[in-house]
Amino acid sequence: MSRQSVSILPLLASAAFMTLAACGGGGGGGGSAGAAPSPPPPPPPPPSGTTYQPGVYPASSQFEAQCQNPRSGVDIEGNPFPDEQGTLADELFWLRSWTNETYLWNDEVTDRNPNDYNDRLVFFGLLKTNATTPSGAPKDDFHFSEPTEDYLASRNSAPQPGYGANFAILQSTPPRDVRVVYTEPGSPAAELDAGQPKLIRGSKVLSVDGVDMINSNNVDALNNGLFPDTAGEVHEFVVQDPGASSSRTVQLTAAQVVRQPVQSTAVIPTPTGDVGYIHFTTFSPFSSEEQIIDAIQQMADAGVSDLVLDLRYNGGGLLAVASQLSYMIAGSAQTSGATFEALEFNSGTGGINPVTGAVNNPIPFYSQTLGFSTVEGQSLPSLNLDTVYVLSTGNTCSASEAVINGLRGVDVNVVLIGNITCGKPYGFYPTDNCGQTYYTIQFQGVNDKGFGDYADGFVPENSSFTFGARAPGCVASDDFGHQLGDPAENLLATALGYRETGSCPSTTTSESTEKAPASAKSEPEGPALTKPETPIFERNRDMSMPGDYRGRTK
Repeated sequence: MSRQSVSILPLLASAAFMTLAACGGGGGGGGSAGAAPSPPPPPPPPPSGTTYQPGVYPASSQFEAQCQNPRSGVDIEGNPFPDEQGTLADELFWLRSWTNETYLWNDEVTDRNPNDYNDRLVFFGLLKTNATTPSGAPKDDFHFSEPTEDYLASRNSAPQPGYGANFAILQSTPPRDVRVVYTEPGSPAAELDAGQPKLIRGSKVLSVDGVDMINSNNVDALNNGLFPDTAGEVHEFVVQDPGASSSRTVQLTAAQVVRQPVQSTAVIPTPTGDVGYIHFTTFSPFSSEEQIIDAIQQMADAGVSDLVLDLRYNGGGLLAVASQLSYMIAGSAQTSGATFEALEFNSGTGGINPVTGAVNNPIPFYSQTLGFSTVEGQSLPSLNLDTVYVLSTGNTCSASEAVINGLRGVDVNVVLIGNITCGKPYGFYPTDNCGQTYYTIQFQGVNDKGFGDYADGFVPENSSFTFGARAPGCVASDDFGHQLGDPAENLLATALGYRETGSCPSTTTSESTEKAPASAKSEPEGPALTKPETPIFERNRDMSMPGDYRGRTK
């Protein structure tokens, strides 16, 4: 049931009491000597905060930071923990009320008695809609939580153990197919060995520590080698590079690796002008602001006439950085006074942002630095383009889709090359309570034209997929046979060809690259590899701004 939203900021409750006064007669007259009326009975005491009443939701602020296991001290950003001693019931009642106040589809959530549960993560997992999109996909497939210390480490670019190689598990069961997608600059995977990087895009992993990658049942050894837990681990890989007739052996030593949001840039000469290329993998962590500004500045200095923006592996992140990027592509003439994204909350909010308590003003196209990883208030460079070519796959999600939608809202021609995007027009404010950061869908984003209905993704116009929002462009398969930024790489080559001719190649992609419900996808039975989850904030639409404190504005 929708209701008027209550801000997460503390509410002050007040009670007004009326007193009854007996009025005597005037002059010296004697009034009636009847007995004084009995005072009204006192009101019943309010119910205990952890007493469940169906459909009655106390303010979440009543339970906020009341923790079964309170933290003490400060976090890695220097903020003192707000925790006080509470109970598990306090945490569960906070989740219930906070969901009712802020969840986009709060009228589709079954009201449950928190006292019936003894695990906060299990309870949180139930506080979502079970509805589906027109194609049959879950409407809310983005309901997560993680320890707050992990969230803070990720958004502050804390190093993570690994090789700096991103692996694609094209098939997780025998006969397995594991390829290198890309490597982080300066990482162990990018180190030179006999004159070439140890791993390159497209390298097929044949074995790890002597265990056959393709057919072995020893998945524990394979997972341990592919995804090391600690820096200093040494593992031996046998790989075969694209186009090579033989394999090679490399030793990789895990290190603390910092992810680089901008992987590479290039300026590609063509007969009709130079084309810029930017491979951008995430709108988070905070360093994404500085890196994408530097990349656009390179393109502006080179005087490119067009831009290919490679978002094929970009799952999202900071919405404010997505706004900055969109401004830098389109420039001031096309974006001045326009809305990048307006946020639509649940029906009970009444024009107020239920998370911050502020008036729900739309997000503009930010034309200045914001201070995530730069000095705040500096003017942004711009390319002033009326067309941009976006390389996409099903991993192009959330804040990446906001760039596509936001630019379309001001009539920039966004040409989509690759595959259907993930379909997430929704977002959230990551919110900490008692050491766990929760991500619950709180708004739908719409562009300057009021459009935001792409829950089944943006779809290249020649796709056979019958759902989603159509966009000019071509379906094309991801190409592990060429390096990213190589004009011969399939997605980039298709974009360059479309730029010249306005049409797609005569050959079409196989149906296996088209979007399909998870239930329609299958693999041979057998022991499967398990790839670690991508950090949650990197595949979502994150409303954090500089100065935010664990999802709440200071």
